[in-house]
Amino acid sequence: MNGRPAATGQAAVDQLLEVLDLDHTGATSFRGVSPSVGPQRVFGGQVAGQALVAAGRTVDPERFVHSLHGYFVRPGDPAEPIDYQVENVRDGRSFSVRRSVALQHDKPIFFMSASFQRQEQALEHQAPTPPDVPGPDDVPTMSDRLARYPERLGIWGQIPRPIDVRYVGEPGWVRPGDRPADPYQRVWMRIDGKLPDDPLLHACALTYASDLTLLDSVLSVHGEVWGPGGLVGASLDHALWFHRSFRADEWFLYDCWSPSASGARGLATGRMFTLDGRHIASAVQEGLLRRVGD
Repeated sequence: MNGRPAATGQAAVDQLLEVLDLDHTGATSFRGVSPSVGPQRVFGGQVAGQALVAAGRTVDPERFVHSLHGYFVRPGDPAEPIDYQVENVRDGRSFSVRRSVALQHDKPIFFMSASFQRQEQALEHQAPTPPDVPGPDDVPTMSDRLARYPERLGIWGQIPRPIDVRYVGEPGWVRPGDRPADPYQRVWMRIDGKLPDDPLLHACALTYASDLTLLDSVLSVHGEVWGPGGLVGASLDHALWFHRSFRADEWFLYDCWSPSASGARGLATGRMFTLDGRHIASAVQEGLLRRVGD
C-alpha cells in the first residue's frame, strides 16, 4: 500500500462515478473495473451497483427501477475486470424486467433480476419514521470515530470513501467489548459530493450504499464486532425496493435491524428515510457470519 490517506468528498465521488461508468462491449454486454485500492475481494455493493447500471442501460429511461434481487455466488477479484451480460426478460406496457449476470473468468460471481416501471399514481401510505433519532449533524463523523481506533483501521484508511457515513450508535469495527448490544443499527448516509441528475445513477449509488452497513445490524443485536475478537462475514443475497424519488447525495437515515440469526447466517432488513421523513427504499440481506478462526 502507498500509505496515502483515503480520498473523500467530491474526489472520492468522482472515483465512484468512474467505477459505475461501464464500458459498452456489445448490444447487451458491458465491462466494469474495481477501484485501484480496495479490499481483497470485490465489495458487494459495487458489483450490485454495476449490475444495475448494465440492466438500466437496456431499458427505456422513462421507466425507473423499483426493485432488484441478487445473489452473490463467488468472491470477485478486484484486480480483474468484471463482464456483465444482460438478458431482456420482458418489456410490457408498464414494466420491464432484466437479468444481469456479472462474470469473471467466464464464471458468474453475482446475478440479479431487476424490474423497471413507468410512473403511475394510486394508493399512498408509509410507516412512521423512527422516533427520537438525532440528525446527521448531531452524531460523530466517520473521521471522528476512526481517530479513536487507529489499530482497527488498516486498509480502510486508504480506501476511497465516497459516502459520508455517520453512525447513530457504535459501529461494528470498534474494539471487542466497546459495543453495547442494540436491536437497531441506525446510520445517516449521503454521497459525499454532487451527482448528476440521472435517476438511474442515484439508484445505483443507493444500491452501492445499501450494502455498507446492513449486515452489521445482525452483530449489533449481540454487541459483536467485525474482525479480531469477533466475526467475519460475506453477503449471500441482497434485495432492494425503491418506493419514492430521491437524491443519493442528500442525507437519508438507514434504519436497520435483524429479525433472525441461525446456522451461521444472519438476516438483516433496513428502511431508508430522507431528512423530511419520506420512506424512499427498503432492503433485505442474508449473510454468512463466522467467528474469526472458525
